Amino acid sequence: MKITKQTVSLDGIDKIILKLLLEDARTPIQVLAKASGISGAAVHQRLKKLEKAEVVSGSKIILNPKVLGYKTVAFIGIYLDKAMRNPEAVKQLKNIQEVIECHYTTGNWSIFAKLLCRDNEHLMELLNKKIQSVEGVSRTETFISLQEQMNRQIEL
Repeated sequence: MKITKQTVSLDGIDKIILKLLLEDARTPIQVLAKASGISGAAVHQRLKKLEKAEVVSGSKIILNPKVLGYKTVAFIGIYLDKAMRNPEAVKQLKNIQEVIECHYTTGNWSIFAKLLCRDNEHLMELLNKKIQSVEGVSRTETFISLQEQMNRQIEL
């Protein structure tokens, strides 16, 4: 691995390790070592370097929202009355568990958020009672996702 300015160049061994971990974050160190042709200790050191360089940040379990009863995915464009209200608005949006992403954007909206809802009625309740009551929100635009067609990470 080579770090230059604010980018990181990965070597072939790093890519082998990361590709295996992207398939299954619980892949044992010894499996990674065998696949990459280096020792388990060397794999461990590389993983620590990748974390320190912020190429990776931990691992996570991915929940299936549909199985948990969240069948509606919506994207909300949020207009703020003043741009300076952004940090406080995001702080309030973090308190709404159904808001799973918030982005500070260019263009029409101040904030673009992704929500998981049980159904359209739940979405309407969130919009009317929680999101539109956030201080500084002047209006919203809602887009309902009919189907996620692709979800991936950047290729190595």
